[in-house]
Amino acid sequence: MTSVIFMGTPEFSVPVLEGLIENNYEIKAVVTQPDKKVGRKQKITKSPAKVAAEKHNLPIYQPAKLSGSDEMQELIDMHADLIVTAAYGQFLPTKFLNSVKIAAVNVHGSLLPKYRGGAPIQYSLINGDAETGITIMEMVKKMDAGDIYAQEAIKIQPDDNAGTLFAKLAIVGRDLLLKTLPSIIDGTVKKTPQDPDKVVFSPNITKEQERITTSMTATEANNMIRALNPDPGAYMMVEGKRFKVWKAEVADETTDLKPGSVVANKGRFAISFADGNVLNLLEVQPSGKKRMNIKNFLNGQGSKFTPGEEIVDK
Repeated sequence: MTSVIFMGTPEFSVPVLEGLIENNYEIKAVVTQPDKKVGRKQKITKSPAKVAAEKHNLPIYQPAKLSGSDEMQELIDMHADLIVTAAYGQFLPTKFLNSVKIAAVNVHGSLLPKYRGGAPIQYSLINGDAETGITIMEMVKKMDAGDIYAQEAIKIQPDDNAGTLFAKLAIVGRDLLLKTLPSIIDGTVKKTPQDPDKVVFSPNITKEQERITTSMTATEANNMIRALNPDPGAYMMVEGKRFKVWKAEVADETTDLKPGSVVANKGRFAISFADGNVLNLLEVQPSGKKRMNIKNFLNGQGSKFTPGEEIVDK
């Protein structure tokens, strides 16, 4: 039985871990990020990978920093055949990568060399890409720079957001990994080096990027909304307060109103953006309120706004 040290943290990693278990790989350890405080009440929350590992009674390691830790030495001493990572969230030291007998393999949520880094799925949406995909790659010390074992692309649908793409790609990643691992194990796999001239990076989303500004077109704003749903959510500043937008659509019309103005508030709530574009807001969350559909918003706070009124701070 081929032994694996599995490393992952979010929901994306769970189908990959479950797939390895169901296909009789021996999971020697599951390494995931430490429990963290979540929400207003700062409730201590386990990672989805930890929850899955507990369900299967697997050994769990949660070093705050893997490099130089006692946990890393324990993992090295396991002498596993493979390391498999899927959105773990930390760099892996070369000493650890070299400790396995066969290979260290990463399930990455993009078509490398495009979107190396921690937010490939979000950037595929931000940039309005037509497709994204999964890369099964050999891990090296440099971030997402290893040779490619296999890739599979999927189309990005107009109604996709980060949540739906994560879910789709997790299944694609699981299936492609399980299809590719036998040839990695027996040494028949063909590796393809990444083209350094085509490298694009996707660093983690910053707090500043979460804000929708009136300098954006409606399409750019909508892409940001999709990319940040379900976490952390994109927002605009309306009358000095955060106003999150969870779902929207680009309207098939233009306007002469200044960007940030109310275009319509009867039956729909539409805001003007750069170049005369218009965005219909469909699901919103005013400051201090719960998420709501636009009908409920218009029946409450939204009723005070009038067409032509400039309400979005620049």
